[in-house]
Amino acid sequence: MSNRDFFDAAGVAAQVTESDIQAVAAIKSLFDQPVFDRVTALLAACNGKVLVTGSGTSGSVARRAAHLLSVSGTPAFFLSPGDGLHGGLGALTTEDIILAFSKGGSSEELNDFCRRGRTLASHLVVITANPTSPLSQMADMVLSIPLAKDCDLGGVIATGCTLAFSALTDVLVEIVRRLRGYEWESFFFTHPAGAVGQQAVDSLKRLQKSGQR
Repeated sequence: MSNRDFFDAAGVAAQVTESDIQAVAAIKSLFDQPVFDRVTALLAACNGKVLVTGSGTSGSVARRAAHLLSVSGTPAFFLSPGDGLHGGLGALTTEDIILAFSKGGSSEELNDFCRRGRTLASHLVVITANPTSPLSQMADMVLSIPLAKDCDLGGVIATGCTLAFSALTDVLVEIVRRLRGYEWESFFFTHPAGAVGQQAVDSLKRLQKSGQR
């Protein structure tokens, strides 16, 4: 009889799902903190671009965040630490903001990138689970999510932490969109392709009818 005969797939699925739910729920602790309001106000007032960065799986979250910010009226772009340290840092101006994602904040490449980038941009904002890391210490503002140690598979595969980062990104995107006064008409103008564009007229009517800003 193999180990597969004793494998409780449903039990594992429930355990992983519950860990993910708890990780996402952990972002709620940030919402009544003054730093949360400062970060949203900073992003809304940015006259330049938001450079979003991260290494590994956090880099995938950062790439997603850059796209969603741009889609919602905040000009942003993703730049990996590696490309940044090979000259990409030259894209930064004094009106730009760096938004860095890192669970532990100990990646030497990311930290070197952010240390140099901070001298070129106006602010460095860090989203992390470690508020005392070297990366957090060099930041102007830190959004630290109190994640459980077992939120990731085996404590090493970035699962729960990246879900929490993504959920917090979604919150920031919507708040900043509203603070900037970026209307749905502008969204549909810059998103004419795909199913979203094809259904733009109906979607806009639905949003207007429901009173959603």
